[in-house]
Amino acid sequence: MFRFRYLVIKIIKIYQKTLSPDHGFLAVFSPYGRCKFRPTCSEYAIKAISKYGIIKGGLKAIWRVLRCNPFNKGGYDPLL
Repeated sequence: MFRFRYLVIKIIKIYQKTLSPDHGFLAVFSPYGRCKFRPTCSEYAIKAISKYGIIKGGLKAIWRVLRCNPFNKGGYDPLL
């Protein structure tokens, strides 16, 4: 289970480097970023999974992504 945590984090980092509009090569098209939260959802997911594990950290990351919608203001939202 402990190694699975690092596998999930590695997958998120690969996503950041390739497909993410805030971190990857697509960031050229949006120099100010697209994510309305700071830290971005993928950074938040990495921190949550590192701190709380796959289940609880994953649920926190999913809840964060669900809050990213047009009706939410966004802003600074650190992992507590």
